[in-house]
Amino acid sequence: MLLKQIIVRNFRNFADESFSFNSFLTIIIGENARGKTNLLESIYLTTQGEGFRESREDELIKFEQDQSVIQGTFNSGDSNFLFQINIKRTVIGVDKIFSINKTRKRNFQYQRETAKVVLFSPEQIEIMTGPPDKRRKYFNHLLSSFDMDYKKNLINYESALRKRNKILERYKDNEDLFNELSYWNDYLQKQAGYLTKKRQEYIDFLNQNARIDSKEFSINYLKNEFNQKRLEDNFDLEKRYRKTVIGPQKDDFEISLKNKTVKNLHHFGSRSEQRLAIFWLKFNEIRLYEDIFKTKPILLLDDVFSELDIKNKKLIIDLVKKYQTVVTTTEVELLELADVPKSVITL
Repeated sequence: MLLKQIIVRNFRNFADESFSFNSFLTIIIGENARGKTNLLESIYLTTQGEGFRESREDELIKFEQDQSVIQGTFNSGDSNFLFQINIKRTVIGVDKIFSINKTRKRNFQYQRETAKVVLFSPEQIEIMTGPPDKRRKYFNHLLSSFDMDYKKNLINYESALRKRNKILERYKDNEDLFNELSYWNDYLQKQAGYLTKKRQEYIDFLNQNARIDSKEFSINYLKNEFNQKRLEDNFDLEKRYRKTVIGPQKDDFEISLKNKTVKNLHHFGSRSEQRLAIFWLKFNEIRLYEDIFKTKPILLLDDVFSELDIKNKKLIIDLVKKYQTVVTTTEVELLELADVPKSVITL
């Protein structure tokens, strides 16, 4: 599925704009604060149903406006598809209405039919340099994007975990505590089991596709399982801290570079090695989408060239040649190396 056009109304800094995209490469250029990343985010939002920046969803709507409309036209074979998201302010946040070819859809129905995208952005280096919750968030988002059962189990687990923690916070009697926790322990064990299983399957997939360029990576799943034995072993600790101390909400993932030795890149990797590890994850996202959906995803590159060395820039240029790509950049001359038809959007 190829992106043909995006129309945005009252989205971020755009009032009412229309943009057309090349089937191969579209380059978005402009001075800072003109909306390059905003335009890229509108594409992401149209396909994913959410933005990609850490902000409240009501900030997607242009300042002093009550609603925003993002409309994307995509082409597949001889057919065109119109995907639209209406975002309205409410007293508690925002309400989003999804439609395909002007027929209203539920969120999961909408995402099941939209084009697939893979985003590259400088902020993703936090997967390597940030705390464990950055890595969990990355894998949760990815797995939820193609496995609705994973998304459902994740939502159920997080909701039930909050309820279990409330019980631990207010308990007064040991026997009452044990009885109150019994139901939630069984429920959480089932949800956690699915999350752990699917995370492990994806880690196995990554380790089976370990190479990028001349480098070989590995990833270790540091799982924190939620089961009856660990609940019993940690019961006194949970009473002391008055919170759940085990479970997949405490998982971590450790990425290493294999050479003569195995180097933990989170602690000992250079900036270049850490960036290459992100590319390894992203290249495998592409491979995964092609394996599952039998289609090529659209690549969204947000100013990724500025922090790359020459070798990594070449990796990206070679990738651009194979997929429809939309890129924000100030290094237009680099993209001349990609021998494909291209268009430029100037903001």
